[in-house]
Amino acid sequence: MDLQLNGKKALVSGSTKGIGLAIATALAREGAHVVVNGRDRDSLAAALKQIANALPGASVEGFHGDLAHVEEVDRLRRHLPSLDILVNNLGIYEPKPFEEISDEEWLRFFQVNVLSGVRLARAYLPGMKEQNWGRVLFISSESAIQIPAEMIHYGMTKTAQLAVSRGLAETCAGTGVTVNALLPGPTRTAGVDGFVAKLSGGTSFADFEKEFFRTVRPASLLKRFATPEEVASLAVYVCSPLSSATNGAALRVDGGVVRACF
Repeated sequence: MDLQLNGKKALVSGSTKGIGLAIATALAREGAHVVVNGRDRDSLAAALKQIANALPGASVEGFHGDLAHVEEVDRLRRHLPSLDILVNNLGIYEPKPFEEISDEEWLRFFQVNVLSGVRLARAYLPGMKEQNWGRVLFISSESAIQIPAEMIHYGMTKTAQLAVSRGLAETCAGTGVTVNALLPGPTRTAGVDGFVAKLSGGTSFADFEKEFFRTVRPASLLKRFATPEEVASLAVYVCSPLSSATNGAALRVDGGVVRACF
């Protein structure tokens, strides 16, 4: 299927690893010019090299900067005045008991997970409306609906992303611009591998995975961690012209963890 993305200019924030890198790679595979973003120079270089090795001739560039900070968003805008596609993937998470989450941590999570996407949308949405075409996608989480007791501050930010994305979609009514949110479920990224290593007590990943979906996420229909590429497949479709009737939606790619039928 031709997703008609050839020549489209796309930015994926926080895209040196995991879901972000998978989305950036999939967009490049479809012919888009992709800006990969990261705050660590070595990780950014490694991500660009990985895409180049997988897709010789792909149109990619890197932007080094922490887009959780307003001055870095301003610098990006000067470097990249316009976009066709904005994927707000930048985010952090950390399991922590509610009683131990300080005010500073609540604000940090909101700053990184929510305000980064708000600022980027504010920078690029007007240009998309002016050209009457664009795609904005927030990478939220199933934790937006099923708030995890061990990461309430994270869940709060993921729910906030749903509100922001739906509200922005309302401002694009009648245009060729869409704004949506994606809700991945448990996904096997490098961060999850590290998380599992800390919690498993030496148990193999396969055994941990089996126990995790038996006791922690028993509602899962997939019964395993999704791959970043499985999430990216839906993300890239939503970023394409073919998805023009999908707008203001919270799209689940959660492996069936969420039992609600909406």
